[in-house]
Amino acid sequence: MSHAPCRNATCFKPLLPSSPGSRLRVKPLTGVSSSSSSRNVSASATSRRDFLLLVPSLAAASAILRPLASSAAADDEAPPQPSAESSSPSPPSPSEVAVVDEQVDESALSRVYDATVIGEPEAVGREARARVWEKLTAARVVYLGEAELVPDPDDRVLELEIVKGLATRCAEAERSVAVALEAFPCNLQQQLDQFMDGRIDGSILKLYTLHWPQERWQEYEPLLNYCRDTRIKLVACGTPLEVKRTVQAYGIRGLSKAERETYAPPAGSGFISGFSSISGRSLLDKISSARNSPFGPTSYLSVQARVLDDYTMSQVITKELNGGDSSRMLIVVTGATHVIYGSRGVGIPARVSKKMPKKDQVVVLLDPERQGIRREGEIPVADFLWYSAAKPCSRNCFDRAEIARVMNAAGRRPEALPQDLQKGIDLGVVSPEILQNFFDLEKYPVMSELIHRFQGFRERLLADPKFLQRLAIEEAISITTTLFAQYERRKGRFFEEIDYVLTDTIRGSVVDFFTVWLPAPTISVLSYADDGESLEFAKGLLGSLPDNAFQKNIMGQNWSMDQRVAAVLIGGLKLASVGFISSVGAGASSDLLYAARGVLKSSGSLEAGRKRSPIWKSAAVYSCFLGTSANLRYQIIAGLVEHRIGESLANYYNQPLLASLLSFVARTVNSYWGTQQWIDLARYTGLQKTKEQLPSAEATTPPTETSQLEDSRTEVENLDDNSNQSSDRNQ
Repeated sequence: MSHAPCRNATCFKPLLPSSPGSRLRVKPLTGVSSSSSSRNVSASATSRRDFLLLVPSLAAASAILRPLASSAAADDEAPPQPSAESSSPSPPSPSEVAVVDEQVDESALSRVYDATVIGEPEAVGREARARVWEKLTAARVVYLGEAELVPDPDDRVLELEIVKGLATRCAEAERSVAVALEAFPCNLQQQLDQFMDGRIDGSILKLYTLHWPQERWQEYEPLLNYCRDTRIKLVACGTPLEVKRTVQAYGIRGLSKAERETYAPPAGSGFISGFSSISGRSLLDKISSARNSPFGPTSYLSVQARVLDDYTMSQVITKELNGGDSSRMLIVVTGATHVIYGSRGVGIPARVSKKMPKKDQVVVLLDPERQGIRREGEIPVADFLWYSAAKPCSRNCFDRAEIARVMNAAGRRPEALPQDLQKGIDLGVVSPEILQNFFDLEKYPVMSELIHRFQGFRERLLADPKFLQRLAIEEAISITTTLFAQYERRKGRFFEEIDYVLTDTIRGSVVDFFTVWLPAPTISVLSYADDGESLEFAKGLLGSLPDNAFQKNIMGQNWSMDQRVAAVLIGGLKLASVGFISSVGAGASSDLLYAARGVLKSSGSLEAGRKRSPIWKSAAVYSCFLGTSANLRYQIIAGLVEHRIGESLANYYNQPLLASLLSFVARTVNSYWGTQQWIDLARYTGLQKTKEQLPSAEATTPPTETSQLEDSRTEVENLDDNSNQSSDRNQ
C-alpha cells in the first residue's frame, strides 16, 4: 500500500511484510531499527510487549487505510479521462445527455402546444413529447420565433433548451448542427468565427454588440458559450445595422447600388407588392411582440425594412444549407413575425421553401402571449407553441380571468348565454372580444332579438356588427335598380305587366339576400365543439379554392389556373341553386298573394287579367341565368373591381372613400344591367309574354266603349231630325 495517501501514514506507520515463513509476515515497526540487532537477547521482554501491541495496531491501521486504498485506486483509474477531455472539447455522450434530458422532461421545465390542429392549440402531453422531438429532428431547418419589440428573457432559456435537445439527437444520428442568430448582423461572421476558435473571448465579442441593451448579452451568453464548447457552428444572419437604419429612414431607394444587389430582393419577386394586401394587423396581434407593431398599411418604410430583413436572412440561410454538409441541421433564432405561417406565409420560410421542400422546415413560436383559434381552411400560425416554465400554467388559449372580467362587467352569468356560447366558453374557443361584442349587440332591441333567437344572425353579427347595415344597403340597391330597369324596359306596359314586375323584384331580393348572407364572415363555436367528420372532405375541397377567379395569391398560397376555374364553377353552382330556390319561392308567394286577393275580391276580371309565369320553367331558366351571366359579373366585380382595384385604392393610395364609391357604382350598374338582361331572356324563352301594340289609337279603344259612342251619336242625330220636322210643321 505504498500509494496510499500520506496524511494518515504518519500516525500509524504499519509493519511491512517479512519472509514468507513468518507467521504474521510483518517486519518490526520502523521504531525498531536494524541497528538494535545486537540487543535482541536483552530486549526480549520489550519484544514480547511490542508483539502484544502489534495486533491492535494492525487492526486499527487496516480499518483506516482500506478506504484510503480504494479511493487511491479510483484515482489511479480516473486520470486518463480528464486528459482525453482536456485535449479537445467534445459534446457529452448521447447516453449521458439522454438521462439528463429525461430528467428535464420529468421536471416539466416547458410546455408544448400543437398549433396545426383545428380549434385551439392542443397541449402535448409528456408521453407525446417524443413525437415533437422526432418532428424537429427530421427537419432540415428549425425556426425559433422569439419576441421582438419587448424581448422576453425566458425565450433565451427555451432556445438553449431546444438547441441542447436537438444537438443531442443529431449527435446520435451523426448529424452536425449550426445555429443562425438574427441578433448578429451578417457582417460580424468573422468575429463569431474567432470566438468559436478561441482567438477572442466573450468580453471582446461583446464590444461588437454595443447597440444591444445591457441585459441582452447576459441572456445570449449561455447559448453562445454552449455552442462554442460543443463546437456548434454560429452563423450571423441579421441585416447590417447601418443598412437597416438607412431603409427605415429613406427606403430601399436610399441604399447604394451594391447594397441593393446584396440585401434587397429583386424587382418582381412578389414579396413587396403583396405584403400589405394581407390582413397583417390581425396576424401580428397573435404574437406578443407585435401587439403595437408599426407594420401597418401606412408605414411603408417599415414594411420595406422588414422585407429587407426577410430577404437577407433567407439568403444567408440558403447559402448555409447549400454549402458543406448536406445533412446539417440549421436552427434559426429570429423574430416571430419573420417566421409566422411558415412556408405559406410571407417571411423567411416562404423564401427558403423555393430552394427546398416545405416539409423540411418547422416553425416554433416561443412564449406567444395569445393563442389563436384555427378555423377550417386557415393556415396554422406555426407548427408548435413552446412555453417556458416561468409562464403561468393556466395560459392555454384565451385568458379565463379576462372572460370572467367581461362577464362581471356586464352583470351576466354563463347560464344566461346561448348554448353555443356556453359550450365555446367551456372549450376555450370564445375570446373576450367576441363576448364583449355579444354584450354590445344586446343593447339594441332588434339586434338582441336576432342574436338570441337565430343562430345564423348571431354568428354573422358577432363576426361583423355591421352585417345588417350591409344587408340593408344591398337590398335597397337591388330593389331600386330593379324597379327602374323594369320600368325602362317595359315602357308603357309597366302597370299591365305588374305581375311580372313583382315576381322579378321578390326573386331578386331573395337572391341578393343570399348573396350577402352566404359569403359573410361567421364565428361559429359549434364547428369546434362538434367533431363531425362527414363533411370534412367537402370543407377541405372548398377551403383550397379562392373566393373568386381573380383573387390575389395571399399567405404564400399560389392558386393554379385549374383552381381558379373550379372557383368559377363552384360559384356558378351556388348561385344556380340559390336562383332555383328563390324563383320557386317567389312564384309560390305570388300565387298565394293572388289567391288572397281573390278571396277578398271575387272577380273574374282579376284572374283573367293576371300575368303568370310557370313556376318550374321559370326556376330552371332563372337558375341557369344566375349560374352563367350573374356569376361571371359577380366574379369580375368581387375580384377585379373590389379586390384588386378597390384594395389598391384603399391601401396604396389611402382612398377608402373612393374605393367604397367604386364598389357602390359597380354593384348598382350590375343590378340594373342584370335586370334588363333577365327581362330579355324571360321574353325570349316565353316566360313573360307581351301583347302586341295596335297601330292606331282607335284600335286600342275597347269594343263596348265604341258601341256606346255610336249609339249615343245615333240618338243625337234622331233627336235633331225630330226637332227639325216639328219646327217645319209649325211654320
